[in-house]
Amino acid sequence: MSMEGIEGARIALAFSGGLDTSVMIKWLQEKYHAEIVTVSGHLGQEKELRDIKEKAYALGAVAAHEVDLREEFVSDFAFRALKAGALYEGAYPLATALGRPLLAKTLIEVAQQEQCTVVAHGCTGKGNDQVRFEASVWALAPELRVIAPVRHWEFRSREQEIAYCQERGIPVTATKASPYSIDENIWGTSIECGVLEDPTVAPPEDAYQRTLSPEDAPDTATTVVISFERGVPVMVNHERLSPFELVKKANHLAGTNGIGRIDLIENRLVGIKSREIYEAPGATILHFAHRELERLTLDKLSMRFNERVASEYADLIYNGLWYSPLRSALDAFVDETQTNVTGEITLQLYKGTVKVLSRSSAFSLYDKALASYSEEDSFDHRAGEGFSKIFSLPLRTIARSKQASLYQS
Repeated sequence: MSMEGIEGARIALAFSGGLDTSVMIKWLQEKYHAEIVTVSGHLGQEKELRDIKEKAYALGAVAAHEVDLREEFVSDFAFRALKAGALYEGAYPLATALGRPLLAKTLIEVAQQEQCTVVAHGCTGKGNDQVRFEASVWALAPELRVIAPVRHWEFRSREQEIAYCQERGIPVTATKASPYSIDENIWGTSIECGVLEDPTVAPPEDAYQRTLSPEDAPDTATTVVISFERGVPVMVNHERLSPFELVKKANHLAGTNGIGRIDLIENRLVGIKSREIYEAPGATILHFAHRELERLTLDKLSMRFNERVASEYADLIYNGLWYSPLRSALDAFVDETQTNVTGEITLQLYKGTVKVLSRSSAFSLYDKALASYSEEDSFDHRAGEGFSKIFSLPLRTIARSKQASLYQS
């Protein structure tokens, strides 16, 4: 959408405190004489939100809002994706993608409260986040105008933005020597730009924000017990925690053991491939444990269909369609499948690896008497002959047909 007609407008800006949105406050003021209301959602990120309201006011914002969304983000967004087994392209736990619809909802609420007619975000024109923000805003408040200054301003590189900040005394954490673009929340961290844009180069150690290198992780393994109720993790090592505190503890346990680093060539929504570095220590072990518990408690047909739903659910999140009717409909399926996904999974964490040590559930479908080859074996072996014949009947029919055709020729 163009930037025309916003002269003097009151704009609610999704403000992270990072490079782009810091430049944006000054740029919108200088170029369009706009009044800027900043909206910063606390999703568990630590670095950028420090003194964020003070920073917004120092940059000229007329109002600054900081909203604590930590528990809501984990319980209503991250854990919903966890229950669905949603991993984009089988790897990415969708931390940034899950944060956008909640931030967009909060942006709308503040915009309406502050009587803003325009909302703005700091997403680029070739990224996924522009769609996530805009689709979410228009799904909830189609009357609002959405602008993305990054798609229109004169800066063509992060180096130019850094120079703009230096000229105007705007404090930013990015430097020419360390030009990473970082988005962080409690569910994970996304890291891109700089040397990471070359897929032939291994990520430098300074790119990682919250995990130890596996080589530097402890030489002694860590054992952790994760307890689930209806597909939702509720306890770590038998300690009941709030959703946010549980993920925070899982992050610490996994991160100190070098777990959760993801180096991914992924397919962006806009049609290009990008190289992304992710850190998701807690999400990694929670997804692993959740899947192991599903293996124990779900029947085969449900598990097979679950895999298809998980892929679709992940695509919906990645593509910015959280507020779509299909996502709500899939939630009904997910909630039904998770009815008996209750129990405990014991994991061993060691130098970047996760191994399951124990599985238990009152709803376990594992029957030792059926599975065992010992004296307690209760499986009817004689029934296997008839089963094998019926199961392989199509193959025998095909083989006979081929033989008959060969004979006739």
